[in-house]
Amino acid sequence: MNTHRVDGERLWSRLMAMAEIGATEGGGSNRQALSDEDAAGRELFEGWAREAGCEITVDRVGNLFARRAGRDPSRPPVLVGSHLDTQPTGGRFDGVYGVLGGLEVLERLNDLGIETEAPVEVAVWTNEEGSRFQRSMMGSGVWAGVFELEDTYDLTDVDGISVADELQRLGWVGELPAEPRELTASFELHIEQGPILETDELEVGVVTGVQGLRWFDIRLEGFPAHAGPTPMSGRRDPARAIARIIDGVYAMADELGPWARATFAQFSSFPVSPNTIPLELTCSLDLRHPDLDVLDRLESGLREIVAREAGLLGVGFEITLQNDSPPVAFDPACIEAVRTSVDGLGYSHADIVSGAGHDACYVAKHAPTAMVFVPCDDGLSHNEAERISAAQAERGASVLLGAVVRTAVEVSGGPTRPRQ
Repeated sequence: MNTHRVDGERLWSRLMAMAEIGATEGGGSNRQALSDEDAAGRELFEGWAREAGCEITVDRVGNLFARRAGRDPSRPPVLVGSHLDTQPTGGRFDGVYGVLGGLEVLERLNDLGIETEAPVEVAVWTNEEGSRFQRSMMGSGVWAGVFELEDTYDLTDVDGISVADELQRLGWVGELPAEPRELTASFELHIEQGPILETDELEVGVVTGVQGLRWFDIRLEGFPAHAGPTPMSGRRDPARAIARIIDGVYAMADELGPWARATFAQFSSFPVSPNTIPLELTCSLDLRHPDLDVLDRLESGLREIVAREAGLLGVGFEITLQNDSPPVAFDPACIEAVRTSVDGLGYSHADIVSGAGHDACYVAKHAPTAMVFVPCDDGLSHNEAERISAAQAERGASVLLGAVVRTAVEVSGGPTRPRQ
């Protein structure tokens, strides 16, 4: 049973060095996709990867791959990795931990003189966050065939700069096709971004899948009138309708718990006036659940609640589905590789379903995939205060190392061989 551990000091020092690129006053990082800071982060990563003996390739949407050769170059690689781009006020670990943890696995294989049968690659996926160019998991989505490359090139930020413009400027339009290729397996290491592992005092999460999500835009149409003279009983007020809708949807989520999630956001009204009943009110709604049938029930319930509450108040309504990402079940063999690794290392652990989307969701459409989680302080992420400890970082990367060794050496049929 493999019990190798990574070099925790090396991993931590690199996490801290990467955090200085785009460092924010609040202690986080701002390396938005396809920015100069994103480029500087990749340059730092590439330097470390080349020093480790990796070959670097880039595909047409800027996804970067650092490859450590295996004994048999004809074998499909084992892929690890995540992303280096961040939210505008992001933390130091979301995404970057999976990239640098993957690089540490390659470094540790070098240290131990292990030659894997299959090559091992670290992926840096382009624009996972979707903050500057609003398409989350963009690079892995293009690679997986979920998004069209040309449509993706046309996406623009708030200044009208396109993805194609920035890819060209940075020299990231590579020769490798942005399309699926055969992989032996894929593993993504990540912070949990939620409180479950910390609350249960567990050291590692064995991720068995990812919640499905559906994003909706809700538009309610009322009748504008003066806030003073118009009696409450005679109003067609979309704000009153949305209050009832929110209460109804949250009650439904509680009823379908504990995994149901409902999040209202992005509220706006027109006209923008404090003393006029709105003509129009819009908001977004994010619904999530790991079971497709329950996710269907959440959507059906949403539509019933909106129709009922809007109808009672004489308010018009429109519900638009903006994003539909079904639940993801990870590969049993990859999950078992993670579980075997964490058992061998003796860390406390449990199976867990991810509440957030990850590049692994799209990779899983074409390759056996699983994920490894470590807890983060207070479950906080997408925040400058996002924190893990050096010991937590080492544990998760060591579990990843064991899963990779099991998959690239033992499962692929070859013995562990010292590098020459």
